[in-house]
Amino acid sequence: MTSRRSFLKRIGIGFPAFSLLGLASFSSKAQEPHFGSDNQKAAIKPVVLSTWKFGFAANEKAWEVLNSGGRALDAVEQGVQVSENDPKVTSVGLGGLPDREGKVSLDACIMDEKGNCGAVAYLQGIKNPIRVARLVMEKTPHIMLAGKGAQNFALSQGFSLENLLTEESKARWEKWKLESNSDSNPDKPEINVEDHDTIGMIALDKNGDLSGACTTSGLAWKMHGRVGDSPIIGAALYVDNEVGAATATGKGEAVMKSLGSFLIVEFMRQGMSPQEACEKAIRRITERQPDAKEFQVGYLAINKQGETGAYSIQKGFTYNAFDPNRKEQNTSGHRFETAIRTY
Repeated sequence: MTSRRSFLKRIGIGFPAFSLLGLASFSSKAQEPHFGSDNQKAAIKPVVLSTWKFGFAANEKAWEVLNSGGRALDAVEQGVQVSENDPKVTSVGLGGLPDREGKVSLDACIMDEKGNCGAVAYLQGIKNPIRVARLVMEKTPHIMLAGKGAQNFALSQGFSLENLLTEESKARWEKWKLESNSDSNPDKPEINVEDHDTIGMIALDKNGDLSGACTTSGLAWKMHGRVGDSPIIGAALYVDNEVGAATATGKGEAVMKSLGSFLIVEFMRQGMSPQEACEKAIRRITERQPDAKEFQVGYLAINKQGETGAYSIQKGFTYNAFDPNRKEQNTSGHRFETAIRTY
């Protein structure tokens, strides 16, 4: 009886060839995306990240939810409300700096582990747009409501109209009007020199589920009706529960041009770590937008293993990271050293 070895030799396939085929198969598997981490490594969880120094208090609130075993969605919603309710945070919610006409308008979005999402844009008179965004997600067939329609929906859900323009914010707006040249150049208003405008928060809970939230009053002195990236799913925020989550802050127009948060998650899907993905997304902006040295964009990211990343165009982007081993505020790496003067 012809042996198996003799048969293989006779048809021209020897063991070395089988070895090569096996090696090729192994190499192919080794190149499959691993979402930026060693799959055998134990995941760190829970984890919560948020943008800017004022996000530290928001992280503390979110951590209460996560540490007690709560859902990431509840954590991010309750966390960012801390900033929305603080009149000293002049780029979010109550006390947010107004547009050129002295009107405060708010944008927000939220996204859960199942891919559900909700958003509001150009919302006026409602202090907590993130709560309205979640209700849009859970109680309507839509993803985004804007302007008067968003306000009417909020009122139908039991919210009350409030004056969001504090005396401090009003005084700053009146000073800007006196000092600016906006009346003679209405198409290009002078934008505030502050290098941030948003709180973005992403979290991984004890169940390994991801969610995120983003909320802002937008750029100070913006043109009336302007909407930035903060309510745009894929721009300011994106969550894929199989891969990771990302959020953005800074000049919304720049983030929208590249759909930065979605881009970061897709980079992680390809096998990049959160840090590598944030850096590559920033390079995408700086390589394709010639005026990138004149504005700020910062990104945060987290993957399913609880690994995190942060990077920005300019120096000075601060963020907050809480997990079982740390509660700290950090300054991200950055691409340029140029001082920011204007948006």
